[in-house]
Amino acid sequence: MSELIFPKNYDPKLSLRDTQRAIKLIKDTFQKELARELNLDRVTAPIIVKQGSGINDDLSGVERKVSFTMKEVEGTAEIVQSLAKWKRMALYRYGYGSGEGIYTDMNAIRRDDKADNTHSIFVDQWDWEKVIEASDRTIDYLKETVRGIIRALARTKAKLSEHYPVLTGEMAEEVFFITSQELEDMYPDKTDKEREDLITKEHGIVFIMQIGGALKSGKPHDSRAPDYDDWALNGDILVWNNVLDRSLEISSMGIRVDAAAMDRQLNIANANERRAFPYHKMILDGTLPLTIGGGIGQSRLCMLLLEKAHVGEVQTSVWPVEMIEACKAHNITLL
Repeated sequence: MSELIFPKNYDPKLSLRDTQRAIKLIKDTFQKELARELNLDRVTAPIIVKQGSGINDDLSGVERKVSFTMKEVEGTAEIVQSLAKWKRMALYRYGYGSGEGIYTDMNAIRRDDKADNTHSIFVDQWDWEKVIEASDRTIDYLKETVRGIIRALARTKAKLSEHYPVLTGEMAEEVFFITSQELEDMYPDKTDKEREDLITKEHGIVFIMQIGGALKSGKPHDSRAPDYDDWALNGDILVWNNVLDRSLEISSMGIRVDAAAMDRQLNIANANERRAFPYHKMILDGTLPLTIGGGIGQSRLCMLLLEKAHVGEVQTSVWPVEMIEACKAHNITLL
């Protein structure tokens, strides 16, 4: 069990029943606002994919996927870790054009994720993806997309406050943009997480850009798979969490790799065996459209807006017994 944070004198502002009602309000509102900002259609999505297709997200490359054989289908199936690659394939298959996109409820199992205030082996996100032009593959386009997500979040927060005025926490609406190298230059003696906390506490909402490649220190700010985000055109949205007195990552997103970026990053990551997968071939030969996309944590967003101390207060998952008991002793009820 990872180290837990227990806010002093923590007292949930909503009952269990009101929490469930408020979760629905947040999810119903935010997905509509997000779709309006980014011009997205809702689609259905898989929870399992075939092993060897190259579609499942490899995350940092070391996580063990949950897999199983099937009675009537040859091969092995895997429970998704995210839909970063599947969405781009879906845009191609469904015939979406420039400026059009999709979003979906993504449910995944990440068996090797730690268990703490903000992490669970069960992951629920709004996964979204949008077709763009080659001329859109710019930092300015990336920044404007981030601002659109934050506008959707602000409208969701406003509606939630109307229904539940007891939720008095405030949230910044202006985004501070900074690259991971600029952040390392500001705090060279701090860890990655310490840097995130310092910059987010100062600005409220931060988008840390260009994650995945090595910095001057020789290490990346954080690990990223080499085959979906372009490491020069991606980033994380972080929001200051007053309850935990920490930054909270609510989204990882970016402009996706084109053929050149895919080629470059597969070489850097020593992952050239992936070139044989159908998904990777379709990027390298230009079959798949150019896209931008990301994932926005549903439970993390609910946790933030409902001023909860633990993600288990807004999602049902499996937790260590000692965590359940420790949380109960500090007035934190895990679902």
